[in-house]
Amino acid sequence: MKLNTLFALLATLAILLNLSSCNDSKNNTVDEKTIVTLEDKSTKPSPENSFKQYSAADFFKTTTVFGSSINHKANAVLVTSDASGVFNAYRYPLDGSKPSQMTFSTKNSTFGVSWFPEDDRILFTSDQGGNELNHVFVQQLNGEIKDLTPGDKLKAGFASWSNDHQYFYILSNERDPRGFDLYRYSVKDYHREMVFENKQSWSIGSISPDGHWLSLNKPISNANNNIFLVDLTTTIKEPLLITPHQGNVSYQSYTFTPDSKNLILGSNEAGEFNQAFSYDLGRKTLSPYFKADWDVSFVYFSNDGKYRVIGVNADAQTKLTITEVATGKNVPLPELPQGDLRGINFSDDSSVMAFYVNADDSPSNLFSYRFGDNKVHQLTLSLNPEMKQQNLVTSEVKHFKSFDGLEIPGLLYRPIMANSKHKVPALIWVHGGPGGQSRKGYRASIQHLVNHGYAIFAVNNRGSSGYGKTFFHLDDKKHGEDDLQDIVYGKKYLQTLDWVDKDKIGIIGGSYGGYMTMAAMAFTDEFKVGIDIFGVTNWERTLKSIPPWWESFKKSLYDEMGDPATDSVRHRKISPLFHAENIKNPVLIIQGVNDPRVLKIESDEMVAAIKKNNVPVEYILFDDEGHGFTKKKNRITASEAFVTFLNKYLK
Repeated sequence: MKLNTLFALLATLAILLNLSSCNDSKNNTVDEKTIVTLEDKSTKPSPENSFKQYSAADFFKTTTVFGSSINHKANAVLVTSDASGVFNAYRYPLDGSKPSQMTFSTKNSTFGVSWFPEDDRILFTSDQGGNELNHVFVQQLNGEIKDLTPGDKLKAGFASWSNDHQYFYILSNERDPRGFDLYRYSVKDYHREMVFENKQSWSIGSISPDGHWLSLNKPISNANNNIFLVDLTTTIKEPLLITPHQGNVSYQSYTFTPDSKNLILGSNEAGEFNQAFSYDLGRKTLSPYFKADWDVSFVYFSNDGKYRVIGVNADAQTKLTITEVATGKNVPLPELPQGDLRGINFSDDSSVMAFYVNADDSPSNLFSYRFGDNKVHQLTLSLNPEMKQQNLVTSEVKHFKSFDGLEIPGLLYRPIMANSKHKVPALIWVHGGPGGQSRKGYRASIQHLVNHGYAIFAVNNRGSSGYGKTFFHLDDKKHGEDDLQDIVYGKKYLQTLDWVDKDKIGIIGGSYGGYMTMAAMAFTDEFKVGIDIFGVTNWERTLKSIPPWWESFKKSLYDEMGDPATDSVRHRKISPLFHAENIKNPVLIIQGVNDPRVLKIESDEMVAAIKKNNVPVEYILFDDEGHGFTKKKNRITASEAFVTFLNKYLK
């Protein structure tokens, strides 16, 4: 299995830049119909309509909300929100009454994980200034907070609950920073015991609801891996291979069925895309479970097994199906605003469902639905009330031919006022990874740029996920080469549009996209400006300094990027830092001081090297951030800096 992403903005930026705001709820009473992915019915304002530009503060005057754990009484949702400026846990009543804050961090982001199954205690995680050394905490009924994973330099995360509600599972690398052991905690007194010692740095998959089985992932290469099962009830926990195969096949563990009799897993053995299969633990047989024309991203069930949710990554857009397991029929829902369903969660008795609706031009809104009703309850109104949705834009999926004829997809955002008589500057937006994907959905930073007259083309270059395994591996050990040419040809595509100023095109990206930005500035003369957000500029250092907890992915990473012990010549060749003398056009670099993936020294050295060329370079450092910016004030600063820099050097 190829590493999902080396420096993924997906998980980080998809959360951190998908900004929402919350107000008092209102009820929507609508006709009932089946909904999987809702069509985009928005109307684009014509140039004659009134148009208003907004500041970064306006775009970020929303409250980002995510998480949808429903409590044992089925009357409240545990939500993570940045209403205070820093992420904290909040209680959102399902009746639409005012939400209440549950944690009160003013410095470090706090992320709600789950309610306890039979009371209103909560679990949450937090790190220190973005260093990614997360601990798991419990907030007691009296408000007291207890660190369940105390210690220095360890990383921990919540895994799951047992189906009898007596235990929960936590992963921690306290014994060995290279691998995560599995611990079982008592719900009553938090007494714990290690139930799996991860001596071989396996990648941990799923735990069966009855606590009997644990799935493990073992990479063979970045295109090939196996899934093993461990019987947690035995003294000698010997992993059992369940995916013997020939050739390169990628497997991933989705979930166990609620009765703990089957493991649902994904495999691309039958074609280009991951499809879902069911492994029968009793019969030890693997059979097809769910097929789609694209990658099956996830499968999960309500706790009682009544409902199943399947997500498919269809051309950069997640399409969900909610199925009643007993009948096999899709669940009918009342009509909702245009957008995609996300973050679906069920109450323990499956009487209530909480979920989000998200669109390019609308931040995520939280909804609740009681099965059998003919209405949904909207619990947030996320768009800043001072802004009009008609001033925002939706993206279009576009394809273009690269240098070798390969078709490359991307998402194109066109400013409202752009036309052949009013041409606009443009930016190529490069996602993180390698192996990431730019996807449909609200991003405040993109909308801010487009609102200020900059077209955005988010190119999914070769090596991006979501387009089949062949496309996925086309950049292996060719980074900064063929994938960079895809970016250049993305620029050429923009130059064919009669509403784009073909002489004013820049590039922007974060993490691996930041690397691609600096590679484009150092190895081509195609782009007028570059904005690098915590991007890799020295692959020699980065590949030697990966966090120890990435041990289970190291082989896959080195298969894709090259081993620093043997490929140092190529790594130096593709590293922008060692070719900084070629950079001739202005650059903006933004970096978090506590970043454990792309170290601050990388950006420090890149800035110093560019200055030697007497080329304009601007540098913004956030002392309280890591690989991704979680604090609202910093996101505003960064987004405002983008526009100021571009207005100075590109418009």
